[in-house]
Amino acid sequence: MPKALVTGGAGFLGSHLCDKLLARGFEVVAMDNLITGNPNNLAHLADNDAFTFVDHDITEEIPWKGPLDRLFNMASPASPIDYLQIPLETLAVGSTGTRNCLELAKNTGARFLMASTSECYGDPLVHPQVEDYWGNVNPIGPRSCYDEAKRFSEAITMAYFRAHGVKTRIVRIFNTYGPRMRLNDGRVVPSLMGSALRGEALSIFGDGSQTRSFCYVDDLLEGIQRLMESDEHLPTNIGNPVEMSILEFAEIVNQVVGSTFPIEFGPLPENDPKVRRPDITKAKALLDWEPSIGLKEGLEMSLQYFKDCVAAEGEV
Repeated sequence: MPKALVTGGAGFLGSHLCDKLLARGFEVVAMDNLITGNPNNLAHLADNDAFTFVDHDITEEIPWKGPLDRLFNMASPASPIDYLQIPLETLAVGSTGTRNCLELAKNTGARFLMASTSECYGDPLVHPQVEDYWGNVNPIGPRSCYDEAKRFSEAITMAYFRAHGVKTRIVRIFNTYGPRMRLNDGRVVPSLMGSALRGEALSIFGDGSQTRSFCYVDDLLEGIQRLMESDEHLPTNIGNPVEMSILEFAEIVNQVVGSTFPIEFGPLPENDPKVRRPDITKAKALLDWEPSIGLKEGLEMSLQYFKDCVAAEGEV
């Protein structure tokens, strides 16, 4: 069996990736220090002989013996609530953690994929965002601990490609949603779904005119796996190019939940991007990939999960 390591394997995306790799016949090791990951995301794999969980912080040297075929570096706080509370840890995992992963890939000959982010584009002045756009990021703002950590991780990934010939891939992930998101992590999908299911007003930042595009987790991971198996070493956008305002999204959440709760407006966070939409021309041509799951369909597929999360809150 080919062997894959997924760092950040107990997180939202990492745990789903473990499932996908196991289904493809990989032996999978999930590594996570559980600072934001949730072991419940992997509980269903406890009896799978092809799966192993390792509790480890990748900012420390990664313990590894034997061969390794694929290394997916998914480790990082990814929600504003998390990275604003633990900025130093966020910077460390993007820098030291990424270097430790790259060293392991270099020493084992494994293919390496860096999970980067659309946040590398900052508050973009080019729209939609294409991979050769360098971005508009405030390097000292409150969000910079995440944005710059990911920009550094891309830089060191390219350095290992050029200096050591490591077989690297870089994916820039745009807004993604689905089951296993933490209900109160501050991201727009769980925030609004949770509010609607609790019977509360839906709270959005600013006047709701800022735009995002939302990709269902299964679509995203299909793109990531295709990128890993390609020969492309330069950054590649993976996301859904269907753009909408946050206000429009809140109205769709009401429709999916079957509610008519009012929408409340709050102050816009500093450096919050005004627009966000991936140009996926490259992914279409290179990977023959584009998302297939529409927003309403994906939200309906996620609805029971969010209902269970809200019900669990009431049991505490």
